[in-house]
Parts: sequence; C-alpha cells; structure tokens
Amino acid sequence: MKAVCEGIDLSDAVLKVVKACASKTTVPVLECIKISAVNDTLTLSATDGEISIQKSIKAEIYEEGDVCVPGRYFSDFIKKLEGVQITLSADNKKMDINYADSQTDMQILSAEDFPKIDLDIKENSFKVKTADLKKFISSTSFCCATDDSRPILKGCQFVISGDDICVTSLDGFRLATVKGKVVSSTGDLEIVCPARTLVEIEKMMSDAEEFTEVFVQRGMILVSEKDTVLTSRLYNGDFIKKENIIPKDFTTLVTVNKDALKASIERAAILVRNDKNSLIIFDVSGDKIEISSNSDIGNVQEPVKAVVNGKDVRIAMNSKFIIEAVNALTEDEILLSFNNQIQPFTCENLKDRNGLYLILPVRTANNA
Repeated sequence: MKAVCEGIDLSDAVLKVVKACASKTTVPVLECIKISAVNDTLTLSATDGEISIQKSIKAEIYEEGDVCVPGRYFSDFIKKLEGVQITLSADNKKMDINYADSQTDMQILSAEDFPKIDLDIKENSFKVKTADLKKFISSTSFCCATDDSRPILKGCQFVISGDDICVTSLDGFRLATVKGKVVSSTGDLEIVCPARTLVEIEKMMSDAEEFTEVFVQRGMILVSEKDTVLTSRLYNGDFIKKENIIPKDFTTLVTVNKDALKASIERAAILVRNDKNSLIIFDVSGDKIEISSNSDIGNVQEPVKAVVNGKDVRIAMNSKFIIEAVNALTEDEILLSFNNQIQPFTCENLKDRNGLYLILPVRTANNA
C-alpha cells in the first residue's frame, strides 16, 4: 500500500475512528485502525466488537492495499502532523510515515484478521431533525448506568410510535425521559442503544445537517454523516417501564428560578463533594426552599425563594443528580414535585413538559 494525503484530513479521520478502538482486549487487532487504499480514497475503520466507526478521505493512491496500525499510537502521532502532507507506505511488516523531510515507521498487523463491518443495515429507519436528536441524547445519556450489573440500563430506550418519539434512560437512582417528534419512520419501533454509541453519534453530527436518518436491523444501528459511518450493537431485553416508576400525583409543587436554585445547590455541594452520596437537603416550607449540607469541612444553609403549593417536605438527595437534572432543563422557571422524604421526586420545565427528570431521595436518620 502507498498513499499520499493531507495531514489535516488524515488527522480528522483518525481522531473520529479511534474512539471505536478497544482499550483492553486479548485480541490485538481490535486495538488497531484498519487503513484501506482503493481508487482515490483512503478509508479508516475501527471496531471493538460493539461499536464501529468508518471514515473516508480523498488521497492519491499509488498502490492499493489494506493494513492495520496500532490505533492509539497512530492517532497520537498523526494529530501532530496536521500541517504537512503525509505519505503512507506499507509492506508486510511495517508502515513508513513520511512527512516534510522526516520518516517514521510503525509495526502493523495483517488486515485479514480485522473483523468485517456490516454496513447493510436498512430494514427499519426513522428520520429526525439533527438538532432534536442531539438534544435527545444530551438530555438523557448522562442518566444511563455505568456498571455491568444490568447491561440494558447502560443504554437509552427509543420508542417511536407514529410521529412521536420518547427517549428514556435510568440507572436505578434516577430517570430521564424526553418526548419529541420524528419527521418520518418506517413504522413503530423500540430499541435500546448504548449510551457510548449515542455520545459518539452526537459528536459526529454536524449542525449544518438539517436531518439525520437512523437505520435499524438485526439488533444493529447505523448512522452516517457525509463520509463517516457509525454502526453499533443494540441491547437486547426488556427495558423498565417508566410508567411504573413515575408518580402520577404529588402533594407538593414548587416553582423556583432555575439559576438561583442551581447556584445554591452548587455551593452546598462543594462541602460534601468528597462524601459518598454528596448529600444535600431541601427543606420546603412557606415561600422558600432551604438548601443545606453538612460535612467535616463545614456546613451551608441557604434559602431560595420559591412558590410552594402543598405540604411542607424535608428531603435529602445526591447533589450531583439534582445538579445534572437542573442543568438539562432550559427554562428560567422550573417545577419540582414532591410527595415525601422517601418517594422519588421530579424536575421539569414549568411550561414545556416534554422533558422530565426523576430522582430517588437518600434516606437519612434526620430527614424525616
């Protein structure tokens, strides 16, 4: 193989596909980026068995061929060469990288051992505004589980019914759900997509693209944008029904300014950030929320003005969970809905109720 390309183009492609390289594996080729030179195109591919990313760039191809290079090393090296033209040439043992008046070589693996990436995924699909898809992902993916005890909770559930779409995630301590509209679909659909995959989709989507089409087939998902194609496995199994978790009625409704609440929570969280639960307490009564935290470092106690309808309530929670929920809301005024100190509570925009965040309180000896 021998090819000549611009460093900036190669660096951009490498930085996109390296995200799919495996980091800890007993199969060395999964740590590699496959480089294929055909006609006037250089195609870079990487996969860890769950997610794959493929990116094509223009190049002058003098000798067609395929090689696999160490993904992380190649990525770190090439991103230092964005301002020069690069010549890649490989034999059976190593790849020579020529740039300016310099030359470097890297060991390679045979491309024959690289897994075949299936791009024939088109049985089912739905199309959505790109801005909406990015909002769905950013508004829910942070609530996915990160451990392997219940793998399906490491993903977001997408439910398409007619022209409605609902995206839901939960980790056992909190839940996020967002509703919206699709532009079109091949029919009703329900999938659970890994959060890691969705984060990469969000990064690869250009703001210039008005719509994004998502293809689904045989437990796989495919999304493409210009010369980049991402595929991923989907999770199998029954996702938890959010209707069984979200309370239908509340005894206390609180309207509060988002920025004032957020600032107070963040200050209270500072003194407990090293504690296991980063515990803060809301004491709702009268016309305010009293926000407090206590640790060996010190204590915080701040009142935040609010409109309170219903019973007084004192409730403890993980400060990280409430901060992330409040950050995901978009209106100046938000609505907090409570029942008591042991039942989950919700956070929503006051007017646009298409997004909802539910948080389980933390039981303590003195929050009753």
